[in-house]
Amino acid sequence: MLYAVLAYIMWGVFPLYFKALQAIPSFEILVHRMLWSLVFVLVVLALRRQWAWLRDVLHRPRVLAAFTASALLLAANWLLYIWAVNNDRVVDASLGYFMNPLVNIVLGLVLLKERLRPVQWAAVALAAAGVAWLTWQAGHPPWTSLALAASFGAYGLLRKIAPLGPLEGLSLEALLLFPVAFGYLLYLSLIGHNSFFAVAPASQWLLAAAGPITAIPLLLFAAGARRIPMSLLGLLQYLSPSLQLLLGVWLYHEPFGAVRMIGFALIWSGLALYSVEGLWRGFKSRVPGAAA
Repeated sequence: MLYAVLAYIMWGVFPLYFKALQAIPSFEILVHRMLWSLVFVLVVLALRRQWAWLRDVLHRPRVLAAFTASALLLAANWLLYIWAVNNDRVVDASLGYFMNPLVNIVLGLVLLKERLRPVQWAAVALAAAGVAWLTWQAGHPPWTSLALAASFGAYGLLRKIAPLGPLEGLSLEALLLFPVAFGYLLYLSLIGHNSFFAVAPASQWLLAAAGPITAIPLLLFAAGARRIPMSLLGLLQYLSPSLQLLLGVWLYHEPFGAVRMIGFALIWSGLALYSVEGLWRGFKSRVPGAAA
Protein backbone atom coordinates (compact mmCIF):
# COMPACT_ATOMS: atom_id res chain seq x y z
CA MET A 1 0.00 0.00 0.00
CA LEU A 2 2.92 2.33 0.71
CA TYR A 3 4.08 2.05 -2.91
CA ALA A 4 0.64 3.10 -4.20
CA VAL A 5 0.28 5.92 -1.65
CA LEU A 6 3.69 7.33 -2.57
CA ALA A 7 2.78 7.20 -6.27
CA TYR A 8 -0.49 9.05 -5.75
CA ILE A 9 1.14 11.65 -3.48
CA MET A 10 3.80 12.33 -6.11
CA TRP A 11 1.12 12.76 -8.79
CA GLY A 12 -0.85 14.96 -6.38
CA VAL A 13 1.99 17.46 -5.91
CA PHE A 14 2.80 17.72 -9.64
CA PRO A 15 1.48 21.32 -9.70
CA LEU A 16 4.43 22.38 -7.52
CA TYR A 17 6.83 21.05 -10.14
CA PHE A 18 5.16 22.56 -13.19
CA LYS A 19 4.57 25.91 -11.49
CA ALA A 20 8.34 26.11 -10.96
CA LEU A 21 8.72 25.95 -14.76
CA GLN A 22 5.96 28.45 -15.50
CA ALA A 23 8.26 30.75 -17.48
CA ILE A 24 8.82 28.02 -20.11
CA PRO A 25 6.12 27.41 -22.79
CA SER A 26 3.91 24.42 -22.04
CA PHE A 27 4.75 22.56 -25.27
CA GLU A 28 8.46 22.94 -24.60
CA ILE A 29 8.02 21.49 -21.11
CA LEU A 30 6.13 18.61 -22.72
CA VAL A 31 8.90 17.71 -25.19
CA HIS A 32 11.49 17.82 -22.41
CA ARG A 33 9.27 15.50 -20.39
CA MET A 34 9.18 13.12 -23.37
CA LEU A 35 12.95 13.19 -23.90
CA TRP A 36 14.09 12.93 -20.29
CA SER A 37 11.52 10.21 -19.59
CA LEU A 38 13.05 8.22 -22.43
CA VAL A 39 16.55 8.72 -21.03
CA PHE A 40 15.46 7.56 -17.58
CA VAL A 41 13.56 4.46 -18.70
CA LEU A 42 16.41 3.43 -21.02
CA VAL A 43 18.78 3.58 -18.05
CA VAL A 44 16.38 1.44 -16.00
CA LEU A 45 16.02 -1.06 -18.85
CA ALA A 46 19.81 -1.21 -19.24
CA LEU A 47 20.32 -1.86 -15.53
CA ARG A 48 17.70 -4.63 -15.60
CA ARG A 49 18.85 -5.95 -19.00
CA GLN A 50 15.23 -5.94 -20.04
CA TRP A 51 15.37 -5.70 -23.85
CA ALA A 52 13.78 -8.91 -25.16
CA TRP A 53 10.30 -7.36 -25.35
CA LEU A 54 11.52 -4.67 -27.76
CA ARG A 55 12.67 -7.13 -30.42
CA ASP A 56 9.31 -8.85 -30.23
CA VAL A 57 7.30 -5.61 -30.47
CA LEU A 58 9.17 -4.39 -33.56
CA HIS A 59 7.75 -7.35 -35.48
CA ARG A 60 4.15 -6.69 -34.40
CA PRO A 61 2.68 -3.77 -36.42
CA ARG A 62 -0.67 -3.85 -34.60
CA VAL A 63 1.03 -3.44 -31.23
CA LEU A 64 3.10 -0.55 -32.59
CA ALA A 65 -0.05 1.09 -33.96
CA ALA A 66 -1.86 0.70 -30.62
CA PHE A 67 1.05 2.21 -28.72
CA THR A 68 1.34 5.06 -31.20
CA ALA A 69 -2.27 5.93 -30.38
CA SER A 70 -1.65 5.61 -26.64
CA ALA A 71 1.50 7.75 -26.91
CA LEU A 72 -0.44 10.51 -28.66
CA LEU A 73 -3.19 10.38 -26.03
CA LEU A 74 -0.60 10.49 -23.26
CA ALA A 75 1.16 13.47 -24.86
CA ALA A 76 -2.17 15.29 -25.25
CA ASN A 77 -3.04 14.62 -21.60
CA TRP A 78 0.39 15.78 -20.40
CA LEU A 79 0.22 18.96 -22.51
CA LEU A 80 -3.25 19.85 -21.32
CA TYR A 81 -2.30 19.24 -17.68
CA ILE A 82 0.86 21.37 -17.94
CA TRP A 83 -1.13 24.14 -19.63
CA ALA A 84 -3.86 23.97 -16.96
CA VAL A 85 -1.42 24.19 -14.06
CA ASN A 86 0.53 27.08 -15.59
CA ASN A 87 -2.64 28.99 -16.48
CA ASP A 88 -4.11 28.91 -12.96
CA ARG A 89 -6.51 26.02 -13.59
CA VAL A 90 -5.25 23.55 -11.00
CA VAL A 91 -8.79 23.16 -9.62
CA ASP A 92 -10.07 22.33 -13.13
CA ALA A 93 -7.27 19.78 -13.51
CA SER A 94 -8.18 18.15 -10.20
CA LEU A 95 -11.82 17.92 -11.30
CA GLY A 96 -10.71 16.07 -14.44
CA TYR A 97 -9.01 13.37 -12.40
CA PHE A 98 -11.94 13.15 -9.97
CA MET A 99 -14.14 12.48 -13.01
CA ASN A 100 -11.78 9.92 -14.52
CA PRO A 101 -13.17 6.76 -12.82
CA LEU A 102 -16.68 7.62 -13.98
CA VAL A 103 -15.42 8.35 -17.49
CA ASN A 104 -13.87 4.87 -17.43
CA ILE A 105 -17.31 3.44 -16.66
CA VAL A 106 -18.82 5.25 -19.66
CA LEU A 107 -15.98 4.12 -21.95
CA GLY A 108 -16.49 0.54 -20.83
CA LEU A 109 -20.22 0.87 -21.52
CA VAL A 110 -19.82 2.39 -24.99
CA LEU A 111 -16.69 0.69 -26.33
CA LEU A 112 -16.43 -2.60 -24.45
CA LYS A 113 -20.20 -3.19 -24.25
CA GLU A 114 -19.99 -3.66 -20.50
CA ARG A 115 -23.26 -3.67 -18.56
CA LEU A 116 -23.71 -1.20 -15.72
CA ARG A 117 -25.29 -2.14 -12.43
CA PRO A 118 -28.07 0.15 -11.10
CA VAL A 119 -25.80 1.78 -8.52
CA GLN A 120 -23.22 2.52 -11.23
CA TRP A 121 -25.95 4.17 -13.34
CA ALA A 122 -26.84 6.31 -10.32
CA ALA A 123 -23.17 7.26 -9.83
CA VAL A 124 -22.85 8.33 -13.48
CA ALA A 125 -26.12 10.28 -13.23
CA LEU A 126 -24.86 12.20 -10.17
CA ALA A 127 -21.59 13.05 -11.94
CA ALA A 128 -23.49 14.13 -15.06
CA ALA A 129 -25.67 16.37 -12.89
CA GLY A 130 -22.51 17.94 -11.45
CA VAL A 131 -21.10 18.62 -14.91
CA ALA A 132 -24.46 20.03 -16.03
CA TRP A 133 -24.54 22.34 -13.00
CA LEU A 134 -21.01 23.61 -13.65
CA THR A 135 -21.88 24.11 -17.34
CA TRP A 136 -25.01 26.09 -16.51
CA GLN A 137 -23.25 28.29 -13.97
CA ALA A 138 -20.20 29.01 -16.17
CA GLY A 139 -22.09 29.28 -19.45
CA HIS A 140 -19.94 26.55 -21.00
CA PRO A 141 -18.88 22.99 -20.14
CA PRO A 142 -15.74 22.50 -18.00
CA TRP A 143 -13.73 21.74 -21.13
CA THR A 144 -10.35 21.45 -19.42
CA SER A 145 -11.64 18.92 -16.88
CA LEU A 146 -13.58 16.93 -19.47
CA ALA A 147 -10.63 16.82 -21.89
CA LEU A 148 -8.26 15.64 -19.16
CA ALA A 149 -10.68 12.96 -18.02
CA ALA A 150 -11.45 11.80 -21.57
CA SER A 151 -7.83 11.71 -22.75
CA PHE A 152 -6.60 9.84 -19.67
CA GLY A 153 -9.60 7.52 -19.74
CA ALA A 154 -8.98 6.64 -23.39
CA TYR A 155 -5.28 6.19 -22.65
CA GLY A 156 -6.09 3.88 -19.76
CA LEU A 157 -8.43 1.85 -21.97
CA LEU A 158 -5.70 1.32 -24.58
CA ARG A 159 -3.16 0.37 -21.92
CA LYS A 160 -5.67 -2.01 -20.31
CA ILE A 161 -5.71 -4.14 -23.46
CA ALA A 162 -2.02 -3.63 -24.33
CA PRO A 163 0.40 -6.59 -24.08
CA LEU A 164 3.20 -4.66 -22.31
CA GLY A 165 3.77 -3.79 -18.67
CA PRO A 166 4.08 -0.24 -17.29
CA LEU A 167 7.85 0.13 -17.75
CA GLU A 168 7.96 -1.42 -21.21
CA GLY A 169 4.85 0.46 -22.29
CA LEU A 170 6.18 3.85 -21.18
CA SER A 171 9.52 3.05 -22.85
CA LEU A 172 7.84 2.26 -26.16
CA GLU A 173 5.64 5.36 -25.97
CA ALA A 174 8.69 7.53 -25.24
CA LEU A 175 10.55 5.94 -28.17
CA LEU A 176 7.64 6.64 -30.50
CA LEU A 177 7.41 10.26 -29.35
CA PHE A 178 11.17 10.82 -29.52
CA PRO A 179 11.37 11.96 -33.21
CA VAL A 180 8.74 14.66 -32.65
CA ALA A 181 10.25 15.86 -29.38
CA PHE A 182 13.84 15.89 -30.60
CA GLY A 183 12.89 17.48 -33.93
CA TYR A 184 10.98 20.26 -32.20
CA LEU A 185 13.83 21.06 -29.82
CA LEU A 186 16.27 21.00 -32.73
CA TYR A 187 14.06 23.46 -34.61
CA LEU A 188 13.88 25.76 -31.56
CA SER A 189 17.67 25.64 -31.26
CA LEU A 190 18.15 26.54 -34.92
CA ILE A 191 15.92 29.63 -34.64
CA GLY A 192 17.40 30.61 -31.26
CA HIS A 193 14.22 30.04 -29.20
CA ASN A 194 15.24 27.02 -27.15
CA SER A 195 14.37 28.03 -23.58
CA PHE A 196 16.67 25.38 -22.12
CA PHE A 197 19.68 27.54 -22.98
CA ALA A 198 18.04 30.76 -21.79
CA VAL A 199 16.80 29.79 -18.33
CA ALA A 200 18.77 29.57 -15.10
CA PRO A 201 20.69 26.36 -14.28
CA ALA A 202 18.09 25.51 -11.63
CA SER A 203 15.36 25.41 -14.29
CA GLN A 204 17.60 23.31 -16.55
CA TRP A 205 17.99 20.76 -13.79
CA LEU A 206 14.24 20.81 -13.18
CA LEU A 207 13.60 20.09 -16.86
CA ALA A 208 16.07 17.18 -16.79
CA ALA A 209 14.33 15.90 -13.65
CA ALA A 210 11.17 15.38 -15.71
CA GLY A 211 12.44 11.88 -16.50
CA PRO A 212 12.51 10.42 -12.99
CA ILE A 213 9.58 12.61 -11.89
CA THR A 214 7.49 10.98 -14.62
CA ALA A 215 8.73 7.40 -14.36
CA ILE A 216 9.22 6.84 -10.61
CA PRO A 217 5.54 7.25 -9.58
CA LEU A 218 4.54 4.99 -12.47
CA LEU A 219 6.90 2.26 -11.26
CA LEU A 220 5.73 2.72 -7.66
CA PHE A 221 2.12 2.46 -8.81
CA ALA A 222 2.85 -0.73 -10.75
CA ALA A 223 4.55 -2.26 -7.70
CA GLY A 224 1.63 -1.31 -5.45
CA ALA A 225 -1.07 -2.44 -7.89
CA ARG A 226 0.39 -5.96 -7.92
CA ARG A 227 0.25 -6.25 -4.14
CA ILE A 228 -3.05 -4.74 -2.95
CA PRO A 229 -6.73 -5.34 -3.85
CA MET A 230 -8.20 -3.29 -6.71
CA SER A 231 -10.89 -1.94 -4.37
CA LEU A 232 -8.23 -0.37 -2.14
CA LEU A 233 -6.34 0.92 -5.16
CA GLY A 234 -9.55 2.51 -6.42
CA LEU A 235 -9.98 4.44 -3.17
CA LEU A 236 -6.35 5.53 -3.00
CA GLN A 237 -6.55 7.08 -6.49
CA TYR A 238 -8.52 10.01 -5.06
CA LEU A 239 -5.43 11.11 -3.13
CA SER A 240 -3.99 12.77 -6.25
CA PRO A 241 -6.88 15.03 -7.25
CA SER A 242 -7.57 15.81 -3.59
CA LEU A 243 -4.01 17.10 -3.12
CA GLN A 244 -4.24 19.02 -6.40
CA LEU A 245 -7.50 20.63 -5.28
CA LEU A 246 -5.98 21.65 -1.94
CA LEU A 247 -2.97 23.17 -3.70
CA GLY A 248 -5.19 25.03 -6.16
CA VAL A 249 -7.42 26.54 -3.48
CA TRP A 250 -5.09 27.09 -0.53
CA LEU A 251 -1.70 27.67 -2.13
CA TYR A 252 -2.58 29.22 -5.48
CA HIS A 253 -5.83 30.91 -4.32
CA GLU A 254 -7.93 29.81 -7.29
CA PRO A 255 -11.66 30.59 -6.93
CA PHE A 256 -13.76 27.87 -5.32
CA GLY A 257 -16.99 29.37 -4.09
CA ALA A 258 -20.29 27.83 -3.03
CA VAL A 259 -21.62 27.58 -6.60
CA ARG A 260 -18.61 25.57 -7.76
CA MET A 261 -18.72 23.50 -4.59
CA ILE A 262 -22.22 22.25 -5.51
CA GLY A 263 -20.95 20.86 -8.83
CA PHE A 264 -17.96 19.22 -7.15
CA ALA A 265 -20.22 17.81 -4.40
CA LEU A 266 -22.46 16.10 -6.96
CA ILE A 267 -19.44 14.53 -8.67
CA TRP A 268 -17.95 13.51 -5.31
CA SER A 269 -21.29 11.92 -4.38
CA GLY A 270 -21.19 9.88 -7.58
CA LEU A 271 -17.64 8.78 -6.79
CA ALA A 272 -18.58 7.87 -3.22
CA LEU A 273 -21.55 5.83 -4.41
CA TYR A 274 -19.41 4.05 -7.00
CA SER A 275 -16.64 3.32 -4.47
CA VAL A 276 -18.94 2.06 -1.71
CA GLU A 277 -20.76 -0.22 -4.16
CA GLY A 278 -17.43 -1.62 -5.36
CA LEU A 279 -16.24 -2.22 -1.80
CA TRP A 280 -19.51 -3.93 -0.89
CA ARG A 281 -19.37 -6.25 -3.89
CA GLY A 282 -15.75 -7.06 -3.06
CA PHE A 283 -16.75 -7.85 0.53
CA LYS A 284 -19.55 -10.14 -0.61
CA SER A 285 -17.22 -12.01 -2.94
CA ARG A 286 -14.76 -12.70 -0.09
CA VAL A 287 -17.23 -13.57 2.69
CA PRO A 288 -19.30 -16.74 2.09
CA GLY A 289 -22.95 -16.24 2.91
CA ALA A 290 -22.77 -12.41 3.09
CA ALA A 291 -26.15 -10.75 2.79
CA ALA A 292 -27.13 -9.60 -0.68
